[in-house]
Amino acid sequence: MKKQIVLAAMTAFVAGGAIAQSAVDKAKSSGSITMGVRESSGALSYTLGDGKFAGFHVEVCQRILAEVEKQVGKKLEVKYQPVTSQNRIPLLQNGTVDIECGSTTNNATRQKDVAFLNTTYVEEVRIATKANSGITNIAQLNGKNVATTTGTTSVQHLRKHERATGMDFKEVFGKDHADSFLMLETGRADAFVMDGSILAGNIALAKNPAEFRIVGEVLNVEPIAIMVRKDDAALKKIGNDTIAAMVKSGDMAKLWDKWFMQPIPPKNTKVGLALSESTKNAWANPNDKPMEDYAKK
Repeated sequence: MKKQIVLAAMTAFVAGGAIAQSAVDKAKSSGSITMGVRESSGALSYTLGDGKFAGFHVEVCQRILAEVEKQVGKKLEVKYQPVTSQNRIPLLQNGTVDIECGSTTNNATRQKDVAFLNTTYVEEVRIATKANSGITNIAQLNGKNVATTTGTTSVQHLRKHERATGMDFKEVFGKDHADSFLMLETGRADAFVMDGSILAGNIALAKNPAEFRIVGEVLNVEPIAIMVRKDDAALKKIGNDTIAAMVKSGDMAKLWDKWFMQPIPPKNTKVGLALSESTKNAWANPNDKPMEDYAKK
């Protein structure tokens, strides 16, 4: 019995060690590394079809993984794994993906389960509506259907906003951002509440972008960052060093211009989201502070 207990303890230790293994060491031994990507997170991360993905955060992660290759001393197979708002953290924790390059808000609750690289984008939560809806502010959402994406925080901010006091609106949930936008597009929702970049990106990819607009008060300001496994110090250091080098060289600003201010594939439409002072400040003062710290200002 004692021998069995010792063997069980050793097995648990080995299993725990495997889980705690850095993505860098895992890549060195396996020859591959997996990037978690989103299929419809605006210009941050989206699908081009045929297993190809693009976007601002996808390209930042590609730069990071190029540095991982240098460190392990060999070419790696980079795999792309689509994730959703609901499964992105579990898939990172269980090792299915090694780095998540989407549109995830860094908050205190999530920091208990995962680690975030330094903030690369500071988001403003806004409202998208049809241009002919007559909706221009929060108060006009009373009695309306408001779309949001399952597993996200945006409608919580709407409910907490002082101008939403006493309002009665119905939440309708999309399984991903494209599904939520489709609800707005097809009239099943009167508004879609989400990060401004995601709204702008989905509008840019719509059949007729002129039919939609982003309106109303800023509901919340949120730091958006790339996720890695908790306590993966090696990948976090490579990631943060890469981000710092990109900011210093001007490459980060060039990437912003490429993905948010110039026409992007597949339809060569322009998102038209200018670089905000909040994001510039995050680049100038590298940090992985959660959303709650931003709210204290």
